[in-house]
Amino acid sequence: MSTTETVTYDPYDWEIDADPYPTFKRLRDEAPLYFNEQYEFFAVSRFDDVEKVSLDWRTYSSARGSVLEMIKMGVQIPPGSILFEDPPSHDLHRSLLSRVFTPKRMNALDGQIRAFCAESLDPLVGTGGFDFIEHLGSYMPMRAIGMLIGIPEEDQKALRERFDEGFNMKEDGGMPDSYETLNALTGEIDHYLDWRVKNPSDDLMTELLNIEFDDDGTTRRLSREELLGYIGLLIGAGNETTTRLIGWTGKVLADYPDQRAEIAANFDLVPQAIEEILRFEAPSPVQARYVMEDVEHHGTTVPEGSVLLALTAAGNRDERKFEDPDVLNIHRKADRHLTFGYGIHHCLGAALARLEGRIALEEVLKRWPTWEVDWDHAEQAHTTTVRGWERLPVLTP
Repeated sequence: MSTTETVTYDPYDWEIDADPYPTFKRLRDEAPLYFNEQYEFFAVSRFDDVEKVSLDWRTYSSARGSVLEMIKMGVQIPPGSILFEDPPSHDLHRSLLSRVFTPKRMNALDGQIRAFCAESLDPLVGTGGFDFIEHLGSYMPMRAIGMLIGIPEEDQKALRERFDEGFNMKEDGGMPDSYETLNALTGEIDHYLDWRVKNPSDDLMTELLNIEFDDDGTTRRLSREELLGYIGLLIGAGNETTTRLIGWTGKVLADYPDQRAEIAANFDLVPQAIEEILRFEAPSPVQARYVMEDVEHHGTTVPEGSVLLALTAAGNRDERKFEDPDVLNIHRKADRHLTFGYGIHHCLGAALARLEGRIALEEVLKRWPTWEVDWDHAEQAHTTTVRGWERLPVLTP
C-alpha cells in the first residue's frame, strides 16, 4: 500500500473533482488500497475490488450511510432508505418498493417523459442554444419522479435545490453538513404526507401510505419514519443521478462529434451510447461503506470499524477490465460497468434512469443533431454524492 506522499486523493478537493481520472489511474496503479490520514478512510479503485465491495454487504455495510461524511458524523437515517440499510430491514423495504416501482410502470412513462422534454425544448428551437441542465437535466427527471411520487409541480424545483445545497462541497474543502440537509428534507416530506393522507391519488405516495405487508408474522403498514425514508430516497436518487447523466451526455457527445453523428443517423445506437456514457462518466462516482470485520486488500488489513470508499468511476476506467477505457466508444460492449452497483444495492431505478437518458438524447437529437458547449458560461457542480454539471449551455445551429 502506498502512502499519501506518493498519491493523494481528497474527495472534497474541487480540483480533483473537476477531473479525477489522472488521480484514479495513479490510485489503481500505485495504491490499489489507499489510506487518507486526514479523513481516515481507505479506498479501492480497481474494477474487481469495487465489484467485490458492492457484492459483500456483510463485510461492507451500508447501514450507517453510503456517503463518507454521513458515516463520520453518525447521521440518523430513517428506516426505508434502502441505500442506507442492510438485510433484513433492507430486504423488507426493498421488496415493498419493488411492488410499486415496477418495470411496467416505468415503461408506461415513455410518452409523458417525452412530453416533458417537448414542453421544455420546443420553445428553444431556433434560438441558437439551450442548457442541458436548466432546460432538461434539472427539469425532466424531477417532473417524472415528482409525478410518480405525488409531489406538487410547483414544489419540485425547490426540493431538488434543497437536496443539492446540503451536499455541495465547500470551495475551500472539508465536509458538508449532510445532517442538516436530511432534517430539512424530512420536514418537507412530512408536510406532503399529511396532505396526501387527506387527498389520496394515483401515485406512489398514496400506495405506500396504504400498502399492507407481513412483518415477521404481523400484518402492518409502513410507519411514519419508514414513509419518510422512502420518499426522501426517491426524491434524491430518482432525480440527481439522471440529471448528471443528461449533463454528461451533452458534454461527452460534444467531445465526440463523429460518434454523435452516428447516433443522430441511427437511433438504434442510443441505448448502447447511453450505456457507454454511464461507464465513461459515472454520475455517482464514489460509494462509502462501514467495514464490519477485518478484511484484507492487496496484502494490507483494513480493520473493523474503518470507512472504505469504493471508487466506482475509477473502476469503470480500469484498463484491466476495459480496452482503451479513457476513450468513449459507443460500440463497446460495456455490459458490466459499475455505475448502477451490484448485489442487494443494485439501483432499483436503473430502468427509469436508462429510459430517461435515452429519451433525453433522442429528443435533443431530433431538434439539434449538432451542438458545441459554451464553455464561457458552463459551470461544474461539486457535491459529495454525484458528479456533473450545474450549468451546461450549448450553442446550436
